[in-house]
Amino acid sequence: MTHDPQTTAWLDQEDAHLAAVIRRARFAVQYVGPGERPDEPAFGYTIGLFGLGHPELVVVGRGSSATHTLLDAVAGEVVAGRSVVPGELLEVGREELVVEECPDPGEVLLGANRWYRRPAEYSVPACLLTWASPAGCFPWDPGWDGGRHGQPRPGTWTA
Repeated sequence: MTHDPQTTAWLDQEDAHLAAVIRRARFAVQYVGPGERPDEPAFGYTIGLFGLGHPELVVVGRGSSATHTLLDAVAGEVVAGRSVVPGELLEVGREELVVEECPDPGEVLLGANRWYRRPAEYSVPACLLTWASPAGCFPWDPGWDGGRHGQPRPGTWTA
């Protein structure tokens, strides 16, 4: 893909910043705010864990601060040598998370795939960190209020 010189310069600066963050912390968090349509939730994901032999991590439907807190905590454990696997229940502070496979990472991890120079069809793998509502319900539990909590199921949304 060919870009105009201004876009190329901006992408080069972004790449240099990302490289510095990944060198320092071993991963970075990419946050994507909510889209213009109501079915486009905010989400965030890690970039760098694939280079450590682990799937990237994704959180959907949370604000920037909560997304960074959750991803920083779990990715920090991965950097320290822990692997997280689908089906696992994690606790981060007062939050409970279930690890699920992200079935369409090429549609979600645009920045990570750009970083690793992989086309969407050969995307880096990812795990979705599904969070419980304040009442302790997960999206598959009775009592889950998906409209109020805005956490779509894996494979039902894209970036």
